[in-house]
Amino acid sequence: MGNSLMLPRTGGGLYEYKLAGTAPIASPSVPLQGRIAFSAVHVVCDPFAEAEPLLGAAIDWQTTMAYRHHLWTLGLGVAEAMDTAQRGMGLDWVRAKELIGLSLKEANSVQGKIACGAGTDQLLPGPQVTIDEVIRAYEEQCEYIESRGGQVILMASRALAAAAKSPEDYERVYGTILRQASRPVILHWLGDMFDPALAGYWGERNVDAAMDVCLRIIHAHQDKVDGIKISLLDADKEVQMRRKLPNGVRMYTGDDFNYPDLILGDEQGYSHALLGIFDAIAPVAAAAIHALDQGDAAQYRALFDPTVPLSRHIFRRPTYAYKTGIVYMAYLNGHQSHFRMLGGAEGARSILHLAELFTLADQAGLLAQPELAVHRMKRVLALAGIE
Repeated sequence: MGNSLMLPRTGGGLYEYKLAGTAPIASPSVPLQGRIAFSAVHVVCDPFAEAEPLLGAAIDWQTTMAYRHHLWTLGLGVAEAMDTAQRGMGLDWVRAKELIGLSLKEANSVQGKIACGAGTDQLLPGPQVTIDEVIRAYEEQCEYIESRGGQVILMASRALAAAAKSPEDYERVYGTILRQASRPVILHWLGDMFDPALAGYWGERNVDAAMDVCLRIIHAHQDKVDGIKISLLDADKEVQMRRKLPNGVRMYTGDDFNYPDLILGDEQGYSHALLGIFDAIAPVAAAAIHALDQGDAAQYRALFDPTVPLSRHIFRRPTYAYKTGIVYMAYLNGHQSHFRMLGGAEGARSILHLAELFTLADQAGLLAQPELAVHRMKRVLALAGIE
């Protein structure tokens, strides 16, 4: 099938791209130890479902579960029903419940690490929503997860962002939910670059002021907080907050631009990981953290650093479209037979974007079966009129 293909270039025309010939990364065969590493994982839609993509979430459950088992075999944890799974962007609470229930059952069958997103997406955000309704929505989802033995990731709420009038509203909501939690939860601060509806979260537009509100909540309920994932794409802010966390509360980086430095850490600490990009770079992520476990920081950097250009590309503005690149990587690597997504989101990125993703994945050693990846890239190019 060959090791080259014609790819489109910006401004028009084609150029020949020859694959780098980088051998796929070998996955570790022992559990990861030094860092907790969750992958926020995608779902695979059912391309044969009768439901129109814009109207319903039809999921291929078998292939979706198979991908979670793939991550568990690498030693990674699964962060289920998060924004990477198109939560609130194609995946509603009804389907999320089914997804969470199935994933918890599968995790138990192999002792796989898993935590599940609890939000308020039963509610349509707007001025009609009350704080009490936000609390009840969170309670319903947390109870569903915990009643099945799962750990909760308390996701940021669009409904709360729309209903809250002050930081005190956030403190009331989070305080109520945390007091009821049966085991420590992971909080999630998702920046508005990922979801514009979350602008001004914690009741403050200024990031430092918002951080102060969040830290007050954590300090007041630290026995119920496992850690916090922040996704602000600002390494300095993450380190600043990490150093202010109470003892025993972890920082989980959600920074898909700066994760190698943040996970490696400094003389004052390090971040664990809860990252969407780990879905796309799972074998390298597992191998890099294993190298760190062995005290080999040079190998850690050699593995991780080439993935950063790919991650920055996948998460480029508009950042919320990153899920398209995540699923495209799964398609290129043979984890699913098609490039279709909930809500038709496979069309959220241009053919130029996907072509550059292909080259960056190749250069990072992330094309597990290069000939298959070339064949599938050519299929997608043909659909765009490039043959």
